[in-house]
Amino acid sequence: MAATFSLPPLRLLPCIRSSSQVLRRNLLSSLLTATIFPQLSFTKLAIAQPSNEFKEYIDVFDGYSLLYPKNWIQVRGAGADIFFRDPFVLDENFSVELSSPSSSRYTSIEDLGPPESAAEKVLKQYLTELMSTRLGVRRESTNLSASSRVADDGKLYYQIEVNIKSYANNNELAVMPQDRIARLEWERRYLSVLGVGNNRLYELRLQTPESVFLEEEKDLRKVMDSFRVINSVS
Repeated sequence: MAATFSLPPLRLLPCIRSSSQVLRRNLLSSLLTATIFPQLSFTKLAIAQPSNEFKEYIDVFDGYSLLYPKNWIQVRGAGADIFFRDPFVLDENFSVELSSPSSSRYTSIEDLGPPESAAEKVLKQYLTELMSTRLGVRRESTNLSASSRVADDGKLYYQIEVNIKSYANNNELAVMPQDRIARLEWERRYLSVLGVGNNRLYELRLQTPESVFLEEEKDLRKVMDSFRVINSVS
């Protein structure tokens, strides 16, 4: 069966981040990790072991692994295969989505075309999921980068980064145009890593406010670089 590119719905949480929250998170994360957020348990055969400032998550049944910041917590019932978020700032998070083996059969990430073609499809998917029924809302989007890399497991992965801004009118019900002023309500960086294995398409999705991306970039890129598709246990 030919592979059809289709990404599951994006899981988003409200935007409430500020630079002060990042600082507060950094100061308190060690204490709270030890007292309020104990070792998480998983319904699947998954392993979370501390590795300096990160933990490793391995899902041997679905076939993937990654590192994530040790103070991030898992959100149940978010709809993705897994969903983790910063416990202090809810709009910084990541999820892993995977295609159904019964609806498509992937042999290589190149089934999606070159990275640039995959990036266009990823951005289109994001914009579809972010559509709003509110009056006066518009989105501006930019594909920032699309690249490929061969990881230490010998597999080819695509990495895609996009920026999306959301504008909304301050008074959407105003009659006169001059009374409807569009203002920026949020701006986010979305990062995706795409890989193929076990005849399935895997996507790691991360999001963070653009205003603090540079502060968080090192950790986010470590998560991205750690993502691996592994042989699943049937």
